[in-house]
Amino acid sequence: MKLDDIIPTMNQKTIVLGSLGTNLDRHPGKDRWHKWRPSIAICQQQDLVVDEYILLSQSNFHKLTNVVVEDIQTVSPETNIRVIETEMSDVWDFQEVYSTLYDVAQDLNLDPRNENLVHITTGSHVMQICLFLLTESRHFPAKLLQTSPPRRKNAGPEGTIQLIDLELARYDQLASRFEQQSLDDIAFLKSGISTRNIEFNKLIAHIEQVALRSSEPMLLMGPTGAGKSHLARRIYDLAVHRKGMSGEFVEVNCATLQGQAAMSALFGHKKGSYTGATTDRSGYLRAANKGMLFLDEIGELGLDEQAMLLRAVEEKVFYPLGADTPVKSNFQLICGTNRDLQTEVQQGNFREDLLARIHLWTFNLPGLSDRREDIEPNLEYELNQLAERTGKRIRFNKEALKAFLDFALTPDSSWKGNFRDLNAAVTRMSTLAPEGRITVQEVQDEMNRLQKHWGIQTEQKNPLVEEVLGRAKAETLDLFDRMQLESVLAVCKEHRNLAEAGRHLFQASRKNRNNPNDSDRIRKYLAKFDITWEQVQDL
Repeated sequence: MKLDDIIPTMNQKTIVLGSLGTNLDRHPGKDRWHKWRPSIAICQQQDLVVDEYILLSQSNFHKLTNVVVEDIQTVSPETNIRVIETEMSDVWDFQEVYSTLYDVAQDLNLDPRNENLVHITTGSHVMQICLFLLTESRHFPAKLLQTSPPRRKNAGPEGTIQLIDLELARYDQLASRFEQQSLDDIAFLKSGISTRNIEFNKLIAHIEQVALRSSEPMLLMGPTGAGKSHLARRIYDLAVHRKGMSGEFVEVNCATLQGQAAMSALFGHKKGSYTGATTDRSGYLRAANKGMLFLDEIGELGLDEQAMLLRAVEEKVFYPLGADTPVKSNFQLICGTNRDLQTEVQQGNFREDLLARIHLWTFNLPGLSDRREDIEPNLEYELNQLAERTGKRIRFNKEALKAFLDFALTPDSSWKGNFRDLNAAVTRMSTLAPEGRITVQEVQDEMNRLQKHWGIQTEQKNPLVEEVLGRAKAETLDLFDRMQLESVLAVCKEHRNLAEAGRHLFQASRKNRNNPNDSDRIRKYLAKFDITWEQVQDL
């Protein structure tokens, strides 16, 4: 930023806070006026009027402090100078310096309505870092001020200054980089799948913001197989990559925890705490220290375990079974459920206080049937995942892919198991695919299997090809010819004459013909199989 960005209003003041430069500000004698001294140079800027200068100093630098104060008054008589003496035994000790400057910030309580500038060129590197941190956290409500010596030999001693506004959105180039980083993070959470459902994409963008800005519990709701476990793992991986989370990802299915074993599994136990406890056990909560704990199906957890979990989340401590001293574990909690936990609270099955604690960030993941437009990109993802696991690349042929997607997108396809059903379907078809290509036959078999699994009753009809040719002759046709002929016969049966059927069948190619004769094209196609129009009309 430039000096032009400092334009105080009538009631505003420009206030500079800076540390005495025990080396850079020290130039004895009259020769000092020809040298660059950062603290004085600020007040030598023609375009900057400093109303107040707050100079941080130490008692053992009285003489230098007095010289700097006098010289600032010489070059800028209108500037009010306030010296604050700080007592630090070691200006390179981070804890001491930060604590001292924190107290200064509290005592000063700078008015954010003024143009406040924090000078970070002078002082030890530790002091510069602490000034930056306290400004970034708004303990000093200010912009950062950086001074530099003159670049040319014959230039004046005032050098140059630069403002650094920590509102990074002001910097267009940085803003575009942050936006791209956010898009990359969202793509990461979606496993690189180019999902098309608008509401789902908004949901993932919201989760990305929360995952990077908050360590509070999250609640992922949605039907079984909607991808809660997978998403929780991606949130953890993002936290490791972008937030430096150092602990492990610990996943627990609460539906598998019952009775006393549930307490032991979650919170651990001491040897001899109950019959069968022959050794100490650390438990899942301790294993997740500094990491992430994903409790799937949390609605299945018992009330006693819920009570202990609440304290562990709020206080980061818990007692293993049989222990006299608490154990600490600082983890981020993500919960998953396919139940309505509010209803569970009303029925006495879930603690209201625990729900209030984990309900801060709640995200409802839609089932696959509610985002059918995402089936095709997820189909590609499942094939890629299968290739990574098996080392074999399996693909659909064109007709097979169309047939599967037509089936997948129909309202009758319930996808009760959501992505588990899709994953299973891809695995089965790929396993049975001849020579690495999924054909229409594998798709047809899988459609029948899924319909049976979902309880869909389909009316069994003889194919039109068999009706017009007979089963024996129909079985002599290649599958490609048979399926194409079946489609043509179905269209012909729905129309009153050859012309109407032709316009429907050849609606794209007929546009490129000067004199389209659709009737003749159909008649010749049927003749290849010794079928007449009259035979079709009798079906």
